[in-house]
Amino acid sequence: MKKNFFRRIVVKIGSSSLTHKGGKLNLTKIDHFLRQLVDLKNQDREVLFVTSGAIGAGMGEMGIKERPRSIPEQQGMAAIGQGLLMTVYNKILREYGEIGAQILLTSSDLEDRGRFLNAFNTLETLLKYGVIPIINENDTVATQEIKFGDNDTLSARVAGLIEADLLIILSDVEGLYNGNPRDGREGLQVIRKVDKITPELEKMAGGRGSSLGTGGMLTKLEAARIAVNSGITMVIGPGYKENIILKIISMLEKGEGYYLGTTFLPNENNLSKRKQWLCFNLSVSGSLKIDPGAEEALLHQGKSLLPGGIIEVNGNFQQGELVAIMNHKGREIGKGLVNYSSREIELIKGHHSDDIVFLLGYVNKDEVIHRDNLVIK
Repeated sequence: MKKNFFRRIVVKIGSSSLTHKGGKLNLTKIDHFLRQLVDLKNQDREVLFVTSGAIGAGMGEMGIKERPRSIPEQQGMAAIGQGLLMTVYNKILREYGEIGAQILLTSSDLEDRGRFLNAFNTLETLLKYGVIPIINENDTVATQEIKFGDNDTLSARVAGLIEADLLIILSDVEGLYNGNPRDGREGLQVIRKVDKITPELEKMAGGRGSSLGTGGMLTKLEAARIAVNSGITMVIGPGYKENIILKIISMLEKGEGYYLGTTFLPNENNLSKRKQWLCFNLSVSGSLKIDPGAEEALLHQGKSLLPGGIIEVNGNFQQGELVAIMNHKGREIGKGLVNYSSREIELIKGHHSDDIVFLLGYVNKDEVIHRDNLVIK
């Protein structure tokens, strides 16, 4: 096993690891986690902390036992809890001589290319000044349409944005099991190392998260998919074990095997920052079905998508929007930003690029999707 030194580390801690069962903040646990983050900084590492728990903390403060179902109620609890979280975090961090900075994000912040780069610049600046960024989804304004859905996915997208070396997601389970541990089945085992995320692995990860959180193991697998395609090692670890953050890093850097949680190893051919943005931060507006010749050109020849290879257009989208690319059997093979609207592509599909001007009366580009704006799965 290759030895590494992980300098830039993102740590995501779930609601169940930060609060008591009723939602009140567990100050002993929070102190324990933050002390480990400070210790990492003392080792000349850069640390980013993705936190859950704002809604749970607000519920605990208001004496509400069950998580509200409506978005406005959740937003209200988050508004109460977020301030409480930051007060506690900064109080503890300052006792150890460190400063935390609050960063609140919504999905739309990372969908817009300009705001995506602004978020990157802000985080880089905070790390330059030795501050620990404390990142949460902006639940006070997020609606169902723009929510990340869980902070597992948020943490992976932040790790890709900031080009982290390692992402640690702490949970209330040991790691990814070869079955659902909440079913009570005997003989289940933790999968210690994952080289590739397969459909079989996804089937093992069924089930919801805790009562205070939104994510289950499926969301952690989606986070792992984002991380490994961004060239980042990711570990799902048991948040209830003492000094678990430090122990996970020691395990990885000593190279003596995998014995804590589940480690997902990064892909060798990781995506550039721009292609991470295309693949993981934008919503798909439609799809294009292509013929076998175009599939071969995209998958194995590094070509752009030309109108001649398109056999079907689905959805109503405009120039510059993201669409899925499907092969002739209906399997998604990639995503890309289109140079033409769905109406225009409907007119030029199946034709040579030289015919575009005659069919439309103008030409934007010879390619429907240029290779630089294309991500192959």
